[in-house]
Amino acid sequence: MLVGGAGLLLGLAAVPAQAAEVSYQTECIPPAISGLPPVQGTTTVEISAPAAAKVGDEVKVVWTFVQAASKNPDIVDLPANSVQPSGTLKAAGAQVTDIAMQGPRENPPIPKGGAMVLSAMKGTLKLTTPGAVTLTPDAYAINALSTDTKCAPEEAVKSAATINVTPEDGGSGTGSPTPDPTGSGSPTPTPTLTPSPTSTPTDTPGPTASGTGQTDFTGKEVQVPYECKTPIGDKNATSPVQINARRNGGSFDLTVKFKKSVMDSPATIPKDSVKPSMEVVLGGADTGTVHVEGPTNSEEIKAGDPIEIPDLTGTYKPGASGESTLSPGVLTIEALGTTTTCTPAKTEVSLTLDTTEQQGGASGGSSSGGGSSSGGTTPDGGLAETGADDQGTLKALGLVAGTAVLLGGAVFTFMPGRRAR
Repeated sequence: MLVGGAGLLLGLAAVPAQAAEVSYQTECIPPAISGLPPVQGTTTVEISAPAAAKVGDEVKVVWTFVQAASKNPDIVDLPANSVQPSGTLKAAGAQVTDIAMQGPRENPPIPKGGAMVLSAMKGTLKLTTPGAVTLTPDAYAINALSTDTKCAPEEAVKSAATINVTPEDGGSGTGSPTPDPTGSGSPTPTPTLTPSPTSTPTDTPGPTASGTGQTDFTGKEVQVPYECKTPIGDKNATSPVQINARRNGGSFDLTVKFKKSVMDSPATIPKDSVKPSMEVVLGGADTGTVHVEGPTNSEEIKAGDPIEIPDLTGTYKPGASGESTLSPGVLTIEALGTTTTCTPAKTEVSLTLDTTEQQGGASGGSSSGGGSSSGGTTPDGGLAETGADDQGTLKALGLVAGTAVLLGGAVFTFMPGRRAR
């Protein structure tokens, strides 16, 4: 397997690959909700990379776990394809940068007390400077059933591989043949695996006039940090959210969109078992909240597949005239008899509408959005501190939408969680 995997490393570099093994003492920190102390152990990894390449090449590197720092605790069996590693590989020498590494969520079933089996992590490095570039494993994290265990070296780690980088061929290019560029002329190293942030739309938050006949209004995408209360503890996550509206007489049909999935499902989730809803917070001229909700999952979500939030819809009947603002509020996820609620740590306006007061409108209360209405309202017009929010919920969705075993305990990669019910 190692030989076959090494062959994949060649990428654009037409030279043989090398593989070297290194061991180092490691401290792993369990999630705070476990209440467990740190665990010390030995991590052994093998780093594979091209032995030689040239400036401008984009090379692939592979981090293979020979031994994880600890075994699976004697609490809960880990199902197949429920564990995903990620980490950082340090490049030093002629080029200094961090290489983001990540492996797929692929593992055999790991029984209680069994050896932890982690998939190989891969990353990409674009070579910018001639000379010897060393590769050294650093910190890594293990995501198991939506909980993270973070591990870091407790000692100086030896480099595990070296790439000898030669200058780019100058026959047809304009680059200098000098093999040792000055510091001011060297390109700035850039890690190639750092995910690019979600671009922010340039749409204005809302219309500027209501008498132009405009019917569709596109909100601004805003980044919302959520603090979630799950059946097993607290979780935080940030999600891009956008609120759009369509005029419907004196009211507005709202659509709340979540722009990305934040996790893959760690376990198979049955059809029609997950129900999201959210309270859109009103401001400006109007106050209160508007209830929006989405459909249950129409198909089974298989382990390892992304968990997507469907569009949440509802109707906003204005309770005041003037400029009214709409912001993402708390959201609730109901799954298999459990409820996870998430509250924005802070929020900002996604959409501004020119509104005309309607009989029985939202001002001072809440508007129900075409379905079951939400539980409490927030008549003070604040940030709806008592609802549920949606993105952090997804971080725990594998736990609340999995099996009874998953619902009963938080499972950590190296350390036991709460006792399963």
